[in-house]
Amino acid sequence: MDNLRLWHKFLETVKPSLSSANFRTFFSKTLLESVKEDKIVLTTSSAFIKETLNQRHLPLIEAAFEKLLGKKVVISFTIKETTVENQDQEETDFFKPIQSPTTILNPKYTLENFVVGPSNNVAYAAAQAVVQNPGISYNPLFLYGGTGVGKTHLMLGLGNALLSKNGRLKIIYCSSEKFMNDYVTAIQEHKMGDLRKRYRMADILLIDDIQFFSGREGTQEEFFHTFNELQSKNSQMVLTSDRPPQEIAKLEDRLKSRFAGGLMVDIQPPDFDTRVAILQAKCIEHGSVLPEDSLKLIASSLDSNIRELEGKLIQVLQTLKTQNLSTDPENVAKFLGQAPKKPITTDHKQVLSTICSFFDISLKDLTGPKRQKELVLPRHIAMYILSEELRLTVEKIGQVLGGRDHTTVMHGRDKMKQLINKDREVQRLLIGVRQRIMS
Repeated sequence: MDNLRLWHKFLETVKPSLSSANFRTFFSKTLLESVKEDKIVLTTSSAFIKETLNQRHLPLIEAAFEKLLGKKVVISFTIKETTVENQDQEETDFFKPIQSPTTILNPKYTLENFVVGPSNNVAYAAAQAVVQNPGISYNPLFLYGGTGVGKTHLMLGLGNALLSKNGRLKIIYCSSEKFMNDYVTAIQEHKMGDLRKRYRMADILLIDDIQFFSGREGTQEEFFHTFNELQSKNSQMVLTSDRPPQEIAKLEDRLKSRFAGGLMVDIQPPDFDTRVAILQAKCIEHGSVLPEDSLKLIASSLDSNIRELEGKLIQVLQTLKTQNLSTDPENVAKFLGQAPKKPITTDHKQVLSTICSFFDISLKDLTGPKRQKELVLPRHIAMYILSEELRLTVEKIGQVLGGRDHTTVMHGRDKMKQLINKDREVQRLLIGVRQRIMS
């Protein structure tokens, strides 16, 4: 690992442990001078910074380098009365972007620890393609979906993957709010040239929650020209939103057209199996273990937001630990306020047969292409039970229901989840079907 890349990795490692003020004051004015065996020399710009790093931050610095290099190290400091701008140009160009808060990518988000399932596999494949051919494969890559479905994780994972391939890439990551604030500040301080140079020199531009550009005419104007400039030189852009461009109100048509000109991918909430896999991954991340049945209980308690799912897992783990309880499903169920539900122990053929009998329809009608109103609800109930009770994948459910696409199955299952919470007649029918299957 060359010194520039090592220093970048070091900054990523220590930044979460520091206040933004300390990071800017002491670490942005420090550089990695040399690495020789176990001896590391850092260059600072003043005696004050050297003393502060040595007295207050040395344990953090040592621990970070030991983690990155896998061995004990000895840190020493030198002082060079120069500014970063007077360093070698290649080093300067590299350091300028990484000292900015907008370009530090959280290293915990990687493509390797992104849990892939039917709801996000297309987006994941697109991200992989961008890593292989940035600026060429899909530009821009526009990821949209509800809160907590993994858009930011995938975008940052993509950025980290690109950075690991080429540590000299100028990568800018920011929220739409950050871009808007930078634009307003640049106008107020008469520094539009600096703003444009900063954003339009990027090799990779990652912007979160682009929907908040809605109604911001000046910001949209500036971003339109930034977009054109970056696209003209094949700089990769990845944008996220909670909805597709055409559904963003008060967004200029020329921006909608450009956003739609790359690849737009809808990331749906994770299905049950993916939620279980996410919980398993989070357990490993937290150094904990829960039985699969306990994980399934947690997965069934939330069906949309991955952040809430992780929060629920942490609450469960903490409660079990503080109360010295075992991790069996009964204790988890008590915490969740659920009684462990008796599972349906049958196969998909019996489920479909029972639904046909209950609604007095034929299997051919249930699995066929007809779209009469009286067939829609039985199909959706079938999709829901096969997914939530039998734990079949959406692809498998699509096969047994006449070769339907997995997105159709996801829509039907999710529609049922909405109806169960607000329609008493649907609740009654579902209970009736389930009781008949169990009898």
